[in-house]
Amino acid sequence: MSLVLGPVTSYASATVPGWARNTGVVWSVFVLLAAVSAGLALVSRRLDGPTGGAGSPRGTDPVTGAALTAVRFTSLRRPYLDSDAVRGRGPELDRLAGLLRRPHGRFAVVCGAGGFGKTTLAAALAEQAERNGYTVFWVRWQDMDSFVLQMTQVAVACGMDDTELQAARSELVPLPDAVWRRLRITRKWLLVVDNADQAEHLGLSPDGVSDYRGWVRPDGDGLLLLTSRNTSRETWGPRAQLVELSALDSLAGAEVLRDAAPQAGPAQDAEKLSERLGGLPLALRSAGTYIARPGSRYRTFDDYRSALDRDLSALLGTPDPAHRNSDTVRQAVRYTWELSLDQLASGGSPAARPLLRMLSLLADAPIPRAWITPALLRSVTDLRVRNRDMEAALAGLHQYGLLGPADPVRYAHTDALQIHPLVREINAFLLGSSPGIDIGTWRQTALLRTTEMAERITRDSADWPMARALAPHVQLLFEHRGLVPEGRVLNARGRILGALFAAGDYAPAAALARAAYEADEATYGAEHTRTDKSRSVLCGALSHLGRHIEVAGLMREALAHKTRVLGPDHHRTLQTKRILGTALSNLRHFEEALALLRETVEQRERIGGADDALTLISRRSLANALSNAGRYGEAAQIHRRILEVQLATLDADDPKVLRTRNNLAVALDGLGRHAEATDLLDDTLRRRETALGAEHPHTLATRHNLAVALLHQGCHAEAVDLLRQTLEGRERVLGLDHAATLATQRVLRAAQRRRSATASLVRRSWTAAVYADMSRDGRNSPLRDG
Repeated sequence: MSLVLGPVTSYASATVPGWARNTGVVWSVFVLLAAVSAGLALVSRRLDGPTGGAGSPRGTDPVTGAALTAVRFTSLRRPYLDSDAVRGRGPELDRLAGLLRRPHGRFAVVCGAGGFGKTTLAAALAEQAERNGYTVFWVRWQDMDSFVLQMTQVAVACGMDDTELQAARSELVPLPDAVWRRLRITRKWLLVVDNADQAEHLGLSPDGVSDYRGWVRPDGDGLLLLTSRNTSRETWGPRAQLVELSALDSLAGAEVLRDAAPQAGPAQDAEKLSERLGGLPLALRSAGTYIARPGSRYRTFDDYRSALDRDLSALLGTPDPAHRNSDTVRQAVRYTWELSLDQLASGGSPAARPLLRMLSLLADAPIPRAWITPALLRSVTDLRVRNRDMEAALAGLHQYGLLGPADPVRYAHTDALQIHPLVREINAFLLGSSPGIDIGTWRQTALLRTTEMAERITRDSADWPMARALAPHVQLLFEHRGLVPEGRVLNARGRILGALFAAGDYAPAAALARAAYEADEATYGAEHTRTDKSRSVLCGALSHLGRHIEVAGLMREALAHKTRVLGPDHHRTLQTKRILGTALSNLRHFEEALALLRETVEQRERIGGADDALTLISRRSLANALSNAGRYGEAAQIHRRILEVQLATLDADDPKVLRTRNNLAVALDGLGRHAEATDLLDDTLRRRETALGAEHPHTLATRHNLAVALLHQGCHAEAVDLLRQTLEGRERVLGLDHAATLATQRVLRAAQRRRSATASLVRRSWTAAVYADMSRDGRNSPLRDG
């Protein structure tokens, strides 16, 4: 590597920096700086007396009031900040304040995608620092030339004299060394470098800043703070403390809106608008400013939120400014992220922009990394994209905060990526409004890729995480019908739903099933066979979620129609009757439920025989309804007969066998045969944990039932421990308001209040405890039986 010498400093680089190429500009700058330096030194000596006084390290002056005033007139002044400008950033501001007090050889990088409020947070710290007696320097990156000038001004403000300035100009001392020598001997300062997105310009070589030999150094009795879209820890090195900003919550976002437009509506309307804008600070400020402006078309939070779907372009940005790197672009929601994409393209990642545009056509949900392939972009652009190009594009988008990892808890077993909802929406809009782009072709490419992945999913547990990640994207197949062949759509839907039911992941199953049902109803009509099947699958998912009233409403109307049109003995009529009876049983309408279920069993036996698979399903539903009604003897007799039939053809660990064993144990416990029930439940629990996992809804149901049986035997401590495990699992898997979660919560509270729960309280919990075992599984799931 050759050493290239410029007129100001030395750069260990094979490339001459842009600011060093124009000798006339550089010499003019230094003439000006020399004059400013001489003037500052003179004023400093007159105000503070001779150098080398007490408290002046190494015989140099600290930053004087006159020097600071002069520097502020040359743009080192921090930006003004409204007292209410920082909302929802308390923890981040506290962390930065702690670093300011005790840097300990560290520096801060406030990072994140454009529009997340990095500059605002830095300005808040700067204001706080000034109040506490710190000298604040604010350097705003625009280009290398202006940056070098501003950093030299910082050094002059810190006491750099003519001799040091001349040494830097004659290249005896590299300018970064000269500046940081001054900062090291100056006390209590905060240096903010705002908009430092292209970190490579701050180092002495293209390798970056992490060797701390360039302009970024964790030195001195002060704090260096950079704001940047670059979120890569590798870029900034081991001494960097990254403060990565995310979206504001709805309450903090509502405060931002109400600060800007206090008369635009109640707090709840502001919260709704904040949620619609994804908590993005730039969008919130833009919306608030628009609403508060006299003459705006939409003057309330509610009107603005309603208008977003119709007028996104006008409300969230002006037409593309002529100067793409101007401050106007940074403040326009529509184009703030285009700066990052421009930088990635100029840095050798031209695939980043089309990749982000393609991802914006997916659902507002995590995207499996496996979904992304070079073929996607090759089919819609003229780029010759290879795997390494996609990896570079993904790394760049992540580095600039435009992509992030999905929830590590929910998607622990899937490599998934997340896009901020407004980034997704704006990029989809920009794609659709781009000249020469056929968004239909792009969307079809995306949907076909989703279909291709869904068609590979099985009910095997290894596929469950991917099914969960793909489910919201499969819903788009129904919103854009006709872009994918109908047969492939049905196959994709069936495979994803099958995996979700097997995994006990009922919330995404219900969302997908509802999208399919509504699309089928709109396309084929309410009474079409396909609509009927979709309705049954939806009801299966809803009953697992404890939404029995909705199930009963859907099924009651369907039963009347099917009985009239298809006849009382038709398979679809009997299926609807059984689902309705189960829902009514869970709603404690026992008389009607038992009548419907007994009638269904009799019809099934007459048509298919006593041991037919569909007959066994109906008998199991009847037995569970009998348990719910407290008629445990009849329930136990039916469950035992079902178990005998199943064990004649199925393995002892088959899910259907384990389901029957669980339900039989509940009935036995209700009969007072607690020891027998406990043994059966304990064995079933171990088998389910092995086959399904510790937090599958069926496993949780068995653990709850075992705890109840142990309470009946006086095993209080063991029961409470099991109930706590079950409650934690149900809260995570089913949610805080699910009927099963509430049932476990009630029993646990009762067990904690008394040494043993009363039988009546425990029995009232059995309905929710066993309901998770009332659906069909295996080949008789709603997907097959529908």
